[in-house]
Amino acid sequence: MTEDQARADLARLAASIAAANDAYHRKDTPEISDAEYDRLKRRNLAIEDQFPDLKRDDSPTDQVGARPADGFTKVSHAVRMMSLGNAFDDEDVAGFDSSVRKYLGLGDTSLTYTAEPKIDGLSLSLRYEHGKLVQAATRGDGETGENVTANARTISDIPTRLNGAPDILEVRGEVYMSHADFADLNDRQEQAGAKPFANPRNAAAGSLRQLDPEITRARPLRFFAYAWGEISDPLAETQFGAVERLKGMGFSTNDLTIRCHGVADLLSHYRAIEEQRATLPYDIDGVVYKVDDLGFQARLGFRSTTPRWAIAHKFPAELAWTRLETIDIQVGRTGALSPVARLTPVTVGGVVVSNATLHNEDYIQGRDSKGETIRDGKDIRIGDWVQVYRAGDVIPKVADVDLSKRPEGTQPFKFPTTCPECGSEAIREDGDAIRRCSGGVICPAQAVEKLKHFVSRAAFDIEGLGAKQVEQFHGDGWIQEPADIFTLEDRFSNGLQQLKNREGWGDKSATNLFDAIREKRTIPLARLIFSLGIRHVGEVAARDLALHYRNWTALTTSVDLARPAALAHRAADREEEAERRAAAQDGRRARVSDVRSATIAACSVSEDATAAWADLVGVDGIGATLALSLSDALANTDERAAFDRLTAMLTIVPPDAPSNDSPVAGKTVVFTGTLEKMTRAEAKARAEALGAKVSGSVSAKTHLLVAGPGAGSKAKKAADLGIEVLNEDGWLALIGDA
Repeated sequence: MTEDQARADLARLAASIAAANDAYHRKDTPEISDAEYDRLKRRNLAIEDQFPDLKRDDSPTDQVGARPADGFTKVSHAVRMMSLGNAFDDEDVAGFDSSVRKYLGLGDTSLTYTAEPKIDGLSLSLRYEHGKLVQAATRGDGETGENVTANARTISDIPTRLNGAPDILEVRGEVYMSHADFADLNDRQEQAGAKPFANPRNAAAGSLRQLDPEITRARPLRFFAYAWGEISDPLAETQFGAVERLKGMGFSTNDLTIRCHGVADLLSHYRAIEEQRATLPYDIDGVVYKVDDLGFQARLGFRSTTPRWAIAHKFPAELAWTRLETIDIQVGRTGALSPVARLTPVTVGGVVVSNATLHNEDYIQGRDSKGETIRDGKDIRIGDWVQVYRAGDVIPKVADVDLSKRPEGTQPFKFPTTCPECGSEAIREDGDAIRRCSGGVICPAQAVEKLKHFVSRAAFDIEGLGAKQVEQFHGDGWIQEPADIFTLEDRFSNGLQQLKNREGWGDKSATNLFDAIREKRTIPLARLIFSLGIRHVGEVAARDLALHYRNWTALTTSVDLARPAALAHRAADREEEAERRAAAQDGRRARVSDVRSATIAACSVSEDATAAWADLVGVDGIGATLALSLSDALANTDERAAFDRLTAMLTIVPPDAPSNDSPVAGKTVVFTGTLEKMTRAEAKARAEALGAKVSGSVSAKTHLLVAGPGAGSKAKKAADLGIEVLNEDGWLALIGDA
């Protein structure tokens, strides 16, 4: 890294960390995870260590928290409120212990520490004079905080008078909210139509920092005391003794705080607290270690923002252990039966997690998609103690099981073979990891999910008709399939009157909804195809199909014609798989190509059906799997009838007419090999804009093959068929882009 690069990186990091501090400490709405914040801080420190002369005046290394928010009077802390250094693994803890002993000149002498859970809440300083609470202040930037005295007085864990306290005593600790109280608060928020809080920490911070103390009083806040600031007389000779004295004065202290002798004891207690994490009634994100001897603490002193005598051993930000309470089976719009773990709520990466995906029945049994053993073959059962993880913002997953905590008498989970929603048979096809409901449109779960997909942003995107309204209208029997949306207003004597009298609806919102529905009677072909929720048909595939077939009738006619070839293809797939399994058992080489040819020949598929199938799978980006799914959907009597009822009500707009004056207009082009001057996507888009059809395979209908380096079988087939072949430069020259 050069100095210029380091300078630019430090500027970027300073801005990012300052924004994160502001969001977390002032606005109570964190924008990045704790793990990402810690990563930015470590990166900043590493660059400063490498280029000390480039350290900025506003370096995040020298800052604590964020400036106080507007709306509160400011309080200057008599003793600065510090942050803690972080340890992320056992080696960091050993390094902390070594540095402390080295600083004190203790050699190999073992030190005594305290270890306590690190509460994930909001730091608060309480100032008592002659035993009376006179001031409460948030940490702010460490030097100046917000005066929240009136709010603090509403918290039952905070005594307003103390007996036996020094004349001046600043008690410091953490304001937090228990899991149960957080759930109750969010229930009240939702009932009042207010936005629910993301996690207990945000709820606690937002509740304490209210300008109206009565709002704080209505919020169930708690307080743990664990430290002190300015003090006129010592509380004790040790950290543990001082906390015990605070407890004697009436403060709540954490009963998981213990004395530890050396690193091994610290790590043992860390593991013990980590195992209890999910069952604790409050959120924690690590364990704090402090030198117990207050005389040693005084000698060790402070760095610019952290004490030398304490460190926070953070839990892995995206991992936590908790109890699996039950397993539910959800049915999606394609009929997939998806197992969901219902968990004892636990905070993972700053988010309260109560559900996690279990993928499929194989995953529950301890196998991956290839049948290989995972988790050392441990299955997942109701009642198990499980490890949950999050990677980024994806759905939480169950990663591991602690068999030592498995309750006696538990039974392996029996995956259902019938749909829990409609009772139809749930089928698992060969080679598919997912079991699917065969009920189709008669399955209420599939119907609702398909309707939600139908009104999604990339589909019909009907303003005022989202997932919540779809569930409501379906539950009331107003809409059962997409076509019902367009008869919603007419199916009652007065649709507007019916709707506007419902809770949450008024004259204006009802009128706007019906106007929006009428507007969407005209829809582009690509959006229509995507909106149908056909398995494997995403936005890109829908666009490709629309560009190739140009109108709905042409698409359905061609797919119908290709149906016998589609069924032959599926039969050949199954025979191939059977041959592979038999060959593996017999120790011989599988003869899949011969088996495939024989199977297709036995199906006696007509030339027209074969040609229609080849045309379908030849569309660039449309493979056999997607083509089969499309064919199945259109061949399903109930689904096809629903599609027909819908399309009869719509004006379907074809894609923009392609150029007809280019040298490739109306021609079918195939790209193969490596393109060096444009991406494959760019080449495809350019060809389509010039009126060409882009196919993924070479056939007698192909007019032109563009071959880059590495072209293989497609180039050979084109040569055999006498198809014109151009290199990339020739293609660019042909279309005038050279």
